[in-house]
Amino acid sequence: MTAPTAKGVRAPRKIETQKKKARRAIPRKKATRILGSTIGARSRLKKLAGKARNAKIKAAAAAKK
Repeated sequence: MTAPTAKGVRAPRKIETQKKKARRAIPRKKATRILGSTIGARSRLKKLAGKARNAKIKAAAAAKK
């Protein structure tokens, strides 16, 4: 049996296992925006949508000049 370690310290074997799992994992694209339908997530999405819309309008205005 291994020696007891402090809480929160990962054992070297556990680290190796995590590395192997990470290597085998299928690569997936990172989420470009937050997901979820909680009140906090929805309000953040609404804010980001507004910012994106504003940036789009500014870009269109700059293109016209």
